[in-house]
Amino acid sequence: MSALTIAGGAVIDPATGSATERDIACAGGVIADAAVDGGATIDASGLHVAPGIVDLGVFAVDIPAFVAGGITRVALMPDQVPVIDEPSMVQHAAAAGKPSVWVHPLAAATQGLDGAELTELGLMRRAGAVAVSTGRSRVADAGIMLRLLRYANALGLPVITHAEDEGLSGHAIATDGETATRLGLASAPPMSEAMAIARDIMLAEESGGHVHFRIVTTARGFDLIRDAKARGLRVTCGTTPAHLLLCDVDIGPYRTFAKLSPPLRSAEDRDAALAALTDGTIDVICSSHDPQGPEAKRLPYADAEAGMSGAETLLTLSLNLVRDGHIDMARLFTLLSATPAKLLGVDGGSLAAGSAADLIVFDPDAPWKIDTAAMASRAGNTPFDELPVQGKVIHTIKGGQPLDRPPF
Repeated sequence: MSALTIAGGAVIDPATGSATERDIACAGGVIADAAVDGGATIDASGLHVAPGIVDLGVFAVDIPAFVAGGITRVALMPDQVPVIDEPSMVQHAAAAGKPSVWVHPLAAATQGLDGAELTELGLMRRAGAVAVSTGRSRVADAGIMLRLLRYANALGLPVITHAEDEGLSGHAIATDGETATRLGLASAPPMSEAMAIARDIMLAEESGGHVHFRIVTTARGFDLIRDAKARGLRVTCGTTPAHLLLCDVDIGPYRTFAKLSPPLRSAEDRDAALAALTDGTIDVICSSHDPQGPEAKRLPYADAEAGMSGAETLLTLSLNLVRDGHIDMARLFTLLSATPAKLLGVDGGSLAAGSAADLIVFDPDAPWKIDTAAMASRAGNTPFDELPVQGKVIHTIKGGQPLDRPPF
């Protein structure tokens, strides 16, 4: 691999919490501990340089969107066709992003994600799975979930789970409140999330396993996780920019681009999410990238698929959290890169010498407008359509090699 020097940028280092102007040299696919001779140079004057984003939990391999968003590694959810529940499927999924993006498959917790029969996690771990996931729903049977946590713990794998109690959520498509009532939408109480979290925290305590709640959205859910962490349990959680910046009123009038899973919550729960971000309860910000075409979104609200295209706007939207004073820039890249890499046990999120040279160069102040018709993603289903934003990725670098990035 040829050498590369990124010169003159403000380097954001999550490990030190600093932002200092310096050069970064890359050689042999890793970050060098000294300047390198020859090779290419990227002039990053006036720009920021940071570790490439590690997106924990995407539903599709969408390379143009990842490159446009500064994402160099993704954890691929097992909800694929076919489900990632066999070693051969793990190997197939891991190859899907080459040579542009590292794809790290998450092993399905149960066969076909049906919640009944555990998969051969040991074989899938050997094939390259970096964690276990219950997919879009949780494992309803507490006995099976306990065995899963014990099995995964013995293998050193975290269990990534969805936090909604199916008995309460049922076929609900919104959260209880004035908006759901006014629009006549089937809704469920937000305590559905807290009940699921409470059960799995107890099971994690019993098993000693590590449970990661992929998206948490409610005040009661964050309170439970905050308490579990205070007791020293192996519990972590994530959320998305949509659940930090939007609330249930943003689904009106029947905006299917804002139909998500879990659904957008009340303004009070949104504010609780921001507080959890500030106090460190939230460990990860992820995109939950789930591109849905018009045949899945341009339908009556009840019939439309849940999910949003979030990869290429993940950094841009998250920068609002820095501008609004909830976190600083170094903390942002801890949430986007360093912590997800640590949770998955992959080489990412670090600027230390010898680390993978997966980097992004971005302009945090560059203005643009989100336009679903112009997105690099395979489908532009975002609730932030037509929103003026600031922050643009200029270069995405994998293994010390700049990737071609489609323009916004």
